[in-house]
Amino acid sequence: MSAPTGIAVSEELSSVFASAIESQNVRFLKISIRNESLVPDESIPPSGTLEQDLDRLNSIVDDDIPAYVLVRLDDPPSEWLAIYYVPETAKVRDKMLYAATRTALTKSLGAAHFPDSIFATSKDDLSANAYAKHKQHLAAPKPMSAREKEIEAVKAAERQAGGYTYEGSNARRSHVASGVGFQWSHEADSAIKELASGLGISLVVLRIDASSETITLSSTKDCPVEQLGSSLPTSEPSYAFFALPQSLTSSQRELVFIYSCPSSSPVKNRMLYSSGFISTCLDAKKILELAGSVATITARKIETSDPSELDEKYLAVELGRDGVAAASAAAPVVQDEKKAFARPKGPGRKR
Repeated sequence: MSAPTGIAVSEELSSVFASAIESQNVRFLKISIRNESLVPDESIPPSGTLEQDLDRLNSIVDDDIPAYVLVRLDDPPSEWLAIYYVPETAKVRDKMLYAATRTALTKSLGAAHFPDSIFATSKDDLSANAYAKHKQHLAAPKPMSAREKEIEAVKAAERQAGGYTYEGSNARRSHVASGVGFQWSHEADSAIKELASGLGISLVVLRIDASSETITLSSTKDCPVEQLGSSLPTSEPSYAFFALPQSLTSSQRELVFIYSCPSSSPVKNRMLYSSGFISTCLDAKKILELAGSVATITARKIETSDPSELDEKYLAVELGRDGVAAASAAAPVVQDEKKAFARPKGPGRKR
């Protein structure tokens, strides 16, 4: 089974895990993502009880590099604990890659083997004491106070807004939106404001600079709707904001958010842009709100794997504006039909 990111369990990992189940001589199985595949890194035999061995986890993982660790339980030994270790200091791209692939790992190896899992954001979460607290939390009664319900509602809203949030303190946040997002460059910020003002441009194309983990400006132009598809990159993903032409809107200036992800794009780029497109749209809305702009961003977003299909008809269908576009395309003036000359009737015959 492959994950939405395209990362799949390698044959080597499947074989190593199957052998570990049969031999029962493996306590820890460390797994990493390399060359767009889940591969085994290290197998470590038990040296004591589960609690004694758990305190050795600190030496197995690195401070800044995510990893998966499968831990065999003592009772029953046929079951495993899945640990998803994603340190807060890791790169955003690595965080997203490991978080988006974790479900595929356990499903591919057999979900029945993994009755429990832990999402760890620091080495402090990898110890016998931390595991004991985790089990206490699972066994504890669930009623919450009004304040706790409010906090849970906020967390749920953040997860919905950003796709997911990391379960650690001091998680990196965008400068204008909650959840895990990217910083915006000054040029990208200014371009969105200029687009909203309606002065000179109708299309802003943005890209993610993976090295600096920043939303940057790719291009701006005054773009007729028939040139929209040819104005987006064809070999890599991109985000775009396009000012709808009057034929598709009957209100003030409206911007539509477009996520373009050509099928030929590298897997890591597809995953990176897919995970960040919701938070990027929310960031843009916040930028406009803080600037006091009257322009709005349409509720519906456009997603495409083929930029060439973006034309007025496609936008109208995706935005539910078919009727508006049809009315605009109608003939502007309907002239009275010219009637043929009618010869006067002659007098009736006399009988």
